Amino acid sequence: MAISLALPPRYRSASIWLLYAVGLIPGLYYFYQGVFGDLGADPVRTFEHLLGLWALRFLCLTLLVTPVRDLFRVNLLAYRRALGLLAFYYVLAHFAVYLTLDRGLIFSSILGDITKRYYIIIGMLCLLMLIPLALTSNRWSIRRLGSRWATLHKLIYPVIAGAALHYALSLKSITLEPVFYISVVVLLLAYRVMRPKIMAWKSQNRARGTARQATS
Repeated sequence: MAISLALPPRYRSASIWLLYAVGLIPGLYYFYQGVFGDLGADPVRTFEHLLGLWALRFLCLTLLVTPVRDLFRVNLLAYRRALGLLAFYYVLAHFAVYLTLDRGLIFSSILGDITKRYYIIIGMLCLLMLIPLALTSNRWSIRRLGSRWATLHKLIYPVIAGAALHYALSLKSITLEPVFYISVVVLLLAYRVMRPKIMAWKSQNRARGTARQATS
């Protein structure tokens, strides 16, 4: 039986809102640093990069919920929606900083970037795929869409793959940090592919254990 770390129902809502509040602290802190000139020689690019990095981190945490439940029997499903929405908020903020502070809403400059830098196209596609996921991250949409909801939310897989690629290409150099995040994303996606076999193996082991107990 999975261990649930969610609080009792009367406190669960408050704990989810607390997660939102804590999750937004890094972005607010970087904004504060930018205002007071603590983001280095190129504060706009640094701010933009850090927001994108936290978007990738929250995407990874969102996909981590299922393997943690399956492998360690720790149930954090109550917080998966909040983690996914935090990722969306950071992607949106990352894109907004790029459009306004970085490119100053000069669309000729933005268009030039798109034609020269393929990682920007990848990032925009990830944002477009995240929008329907964010809009349908509610109980009404789950009831309304039925089985189609789960199909739609499988878009998270190409999103996180594209986000990791966007991040790595934007750095224009291979360092330990992008290698780490790409490795995490590859492992999370590989787990999704292997999950049916892993769960079948676990089910067989449980059945054997039950049979041994019954015969002992």
